[in-house]
Amino acid sequence: MPQLSLSPTPAPSPDENPYNNITTMGGVFDVRIFGAVGDGVTDDTEAFNTAWDTACQVESGVLLVPYGYLFMIQSTIFTGPCQGGFVFQVDGTLMPPDGPDSWPQNISRHQWLVFYRVNEMSLQGGGLIDGRGEQWWDLPCKPHKGINGTTLPGPCDSPIAIRFFMSSNLIVQGLGIKNSPQFHFRFDNCKNVHIESMHITAPALSPNTDGIHIENTNNVEIYNSVISNGDDCVSIGSGCYDVDIRNITCGPGHGISIGSLGNHNSRACVSNVTVRDSVIKQSENGVRIKTWQGGYGAVSGVTFDSIHMDNVKNPIIIDQFYCLTKTCTNNTSAVLVSDIQYSNIKGTYDIRRPPMHFGCSDAVPCANVTLSDVELLPAEGDLELDPFCWNAYGQLKTLTIPPVSCLLEGIPPSLFQKAIGYC
Repeated sequence: MPQLSLSPTPAPSPDENPYNNITTMGGVFDVRIFGAVGDGVTDDTEAFNTAWDTACQVESGVLLVPYGYLFMIQSTIFTGPCQGGFVFQVDGTLMPPDGPDSWPQNISRHQWLVFYRVNEMSLQGGGLIDGRGEQWWDLPCKPHKGINGTTLPGPCDSPIAIRFFMSSNLIVQGLGIKNSPQFHFRFDNCKNVHIESMHITAPALSPNTDGIHIENTNNVEIYNSVISNGDDCVSIGSGCYDVDIRNITCGPGHGISIGSLGNHNSRACVSNVTVRDSVIKQSENGVRIKTWQGGYGAVSGVTFDSIHMDNVKNPIIIDQFYCLTKTCTNNTSAVLVSDIQYSNIKGTYDIRRPPMHFGCSDAVPCANVTLSDVELLPAEGDLELDPFCWNAYGQLKTLTIPPVSCLLEGIPPSLFQKAIGYC
């Protein structure tokens, strides 16, 4: 696991510089060949774009961001396709302009670095991506309180740090990334994604700083990584299937989430998701499924296995009444949640919330929720809160701690007729 530096590393002096004689031998393209300075102040965007255009067209080409340098680059779209085996090797530090006042007015604020239509690429190295998000977090990114108890919607006008869009056969590994203005990584319409040995960090109160978010993306592996931030460590949006998450240390943050799904009465489909062999600590949530009323579709085939909880407020939660304001209205349509398995979930919970919460739609109940080897104890004191269930159907394969007696037996009447054709 790379060691993160909390402050940028100064550029080495010429006598220390291991790249005094820069060449492109072996298909390695050092960005300094193309004019990048790496002093943390100079705008190196043009040099990176030229380096990309050159290295991308070489079989097994390597774009090298050298160790010991700080490269400031503006919002950029790196466009494929590239030749096979392309590597974006980050050994130094990458960073955007410092805050909204330094962001050029004529450049989109929605994202910083975008990889578009890239196939068979690795983003890797022992370097650091510093999102410099501190000034962005003060913007009203989520609905916030107004005068006289009102709630004001806030524009989410802050960039995603790294976004992959319509790309496939991707490897992201070894990097440290910190303090993104919004999501650290986002994958949209991608397939065959392998993420490993990442260290993602932001303060616990930084808004919308999800570690890894995937949407309409399939065949995803997220392994052996440490994530702490102000939102979900991993969030899985609509259109995702065949997702395997393993050996993640998550927290502080909001846990590992499927959703939110079905916002604005939309269709949402997620299936075949496994989260296993992980630790969630000092977190608002543990493993969560969250859907809005009014949506439709289905979440199915989800397994949470061998997860240790350390002082988590909501270790296990299904919330089909997800809402960010007090103005959400009841709706008879809902995303179906079925075939959800919890096994070997153990640890401690914050006694301010029940350790298990299954809040399911009145019209579209949760179905086939199964629990086995679940043992959750209060982090402090002896008070054990009863699990909460609302319209949740399922079964216990073993006794649980605390005992769960509120699951309904059998299959909800007429349930699956309502979900036919949804996904």
